[in-house]
Amino acid sequence: NHPSCSSSSFILVGVPSLEAFPTCLGTLFCSGYIIALVGNGVVLLVVGVDRSLRDPIHCFLGMLAVIDVVMVTSIIPKMLSIFWLNSTEIGYMACFVQMFLVHSATSGESGVLLAMAVDRYVAICHPLRYQAILNRRKIAQIGLAIVVRALLFMVPLTGMVTNLPYCRSRVVPHSYCEHMAVAKLACTDPRPSGLYSVAGSSLIVGMDMAFIAVSYGMILKTVLGKKSCWKAFSTCGCHICVMLLYYIPGIVSIYAQQFGSSIPMHVQVLLADLYLTLPTILNPIVYSMRTKQIRQAVRKML
Repeated sequence: NHPSCSSSSFILVGVPSLEAFPTCLGTLFCSGYIIALVGNGVVLLVVGVDRSLRDPIHCFLGMLAVIDVVMVTSIIPKMLSIFWLNSTEIGYMACFVQMFLVHSATSGESGVLLAMAVDRYVAICHPLRYQAILNRRKIAQIGLAIVVRALLFMVPLTGMVTNLPYCRSRVVPHSYCEHMAVAKLACTDPRPSGLYSVAGSSLIVGMDMAFIAVSYGMILKTVLGKKSCWKAFSTCGCHICVMLLYYIPGIVSIYAQQFGSSIPMHVQVLLADLYLTLPTILNPIVYSMRTKQIRQAVRKML
């Protein structure tokens, strides 16, 4: 136990209680990382190269791909060094930079998912006004709003956690610098930062899920009984499944870190890891490869 200062570091455990399986865990997350990089990289490449993919939905897909790459790159390389190289140490500032990137990306991803749901609502329910409502200026404003919201949430939280005095164990029982896992190492009461995190996350997730549900509800109401009904059900069903895989583990992870003392630590850590990695693997498949224009652009590029 040593007092923390700007030159000190933290020790990341990886997955508590599963330290005996580093090769298996490393292989699992490395495979997911490669799939996420390739999938999102292909999306960014075709959206950037093909001039026909300049409509709003493909711009949002590009934003989602960028966020996914930032999210997995922030955590998985360090996780692999823990599992395969036993390099568990992470610098003091590097830890807080990782924390900021990870949690900003999760807020940004939620915002993009909401924007994509609104885009589909406008495209299906108001097709004649689609280009007028979602013009380039509006897309830029939406992208800026997503970034600003993530910053407004994360800058105060990061400031609260970095200003805590750390004089206990430097061992973080997690595979990345999750803010509550780090805050619990402080000498003082970490509950203010925890309550701020829970309140802010609940507000962001709750609002986004409510608006997404309304958007898809309006879509289904519009197409019900029409020829395009089953196609809309298929598309919306896949999108909703991916959103549930993103939001449900995220919500459970947030509340488990704050209130779930009875939940085994390795379950909490694995849930948080899957919550960050699984959507980055599935997003390019569900949102992009199921889109006819992107499939055609990929075949044309190949």
